[in-house]
Amino acid sequence: MAESSRSKPLTRENVQKAHELIKQYVHLTPVLTCTTIDSVASTPRSPEALKGTQWEGQTPAKPKFRFFFKCENYQKIGAFKARGAFHALTQLSDEELARGVVTHSSGNHAQALALAARTKGITAHIVMPTISTPSKIAGTKGYGANVLFSGSTSEEREAVVVDVIKKTGAILVPPYDHPDIILGQGTMALELEQQAKDLLAMSHISVNRDQKQTLDAVIAPLGGGGMLSGVATALQGTGIRVFGAEPSFEGANDGQLGLAAGKRIPSVKTLTIADGLRTPVGEIPWIVISDKSKVKGVYSVTEEHIKAAMKLVLERMKVFVEPSAVVGLAVCMFDEDFRRIAEREGGEGGWNMGVVLSGGNTTVEAIGKLFQTSTAQAERAEGVVGKDGEKVAENVAG
Repeated sequence: MAESSRSKPLTRENVQKAHELIKQYVHLTPVLTCTTIDSVASTPRSPEALKGTQWEGQTPAKPKFRFFFKCENYQKIGAFKARGAFHALTQLSDEELARGVVTHSSGNHAQALALAARTKGITAHIVMPTISTPSKIAGTKGYGANVLFSGSTSEEREAVVVDVIKKTGAILVPPYDHPDIILGQGTMALELEQQAKDLLAMSHISVNRDQKQTLDAVIAPLGGGGMLSGVATALQGTGIRVFGAEPSFEGANDGQLGLAAGKRIPSVKTLTIADGLRTPVGEIPWIVISDKSKVKGVYSVTEEHIKAAMKLVLERMKVFVEPSAVVGLAVCMFDEDFRRIAEREGGEGGWNMGVVLSGGNTTVEAIGKLFQTSTAQAERAEGVVGKDGEKVAENVAG
């Protein structure tokens, strides 16, 4: 890939330029609202639901949310990654493109680069972990890419990439750790900002004509950090707060842990159900994410929290998403530290909250398997549904 020194600086203006370059190749994905989910997330959790957590014995937070869901699951290849992949290829010379491209990815960037390469008429070599979701492997092959397999860690993936480059001379297009990728991913935030403004101008969305007619905050999933750092770059100077969301399982919350330790964690090995977020934060995204003026904080949630949020989106919004996509919503619903910030800073009017639904690359079979073990018990423990399968407001609220 082009050397970072050749890339444009990470500024809002350059995200806007990236958007002009790629909008012919990507979808303008919809922004949806859901009053049911607003109500669920805006209701305080019960003291019982906080038992056994770090918030046990504390008064539950009382935030008010109006959510604006940026549905990147409707993006080409089913995820936001198409934005960064297409932008990266626009920055390569004809000579570089002729050599073909290579990357490593668990699935979404793999499919994105495969599609972008096919669109440009060039070869793509994609290194995928053997544990990648079968539908993502099939999708990548379906776009005509040469798929090779590796172990699940970033080190194992990168070793195969090095071998491919030696043999073919292909140009590396990394999944997240490059300015060209970051600028491309940030284009979704420009769209979300304007789409939310348009929706808030409609009287049936705004419960109070005097309330702020723009977003107050945006939360996005954090894996390698290309999307979160892109969103933060795009919204720089707008006054919109930006937050990151991670799974906590087996140290997948390396961004949160790294911020607490004051240094980036370079390696992660986790089998969280949010498979798109199993990678460590990249070096370049870390520079943005660790800057408090750009990203206000990173929060994490359990596997059961992710399942509960996913169930709400599937059943209440009728939107098909993968686990990684709902981690931001899960933070808004279940992380009391984050909810207290929203309560304090949102005040009586609450927050207009942008939530990135990053992708939908999963299958009915995978979702069924995800929920088949002790589903009812887990849901009742989280206070999301009652015995009859319907939401019980008192339980969600406390």
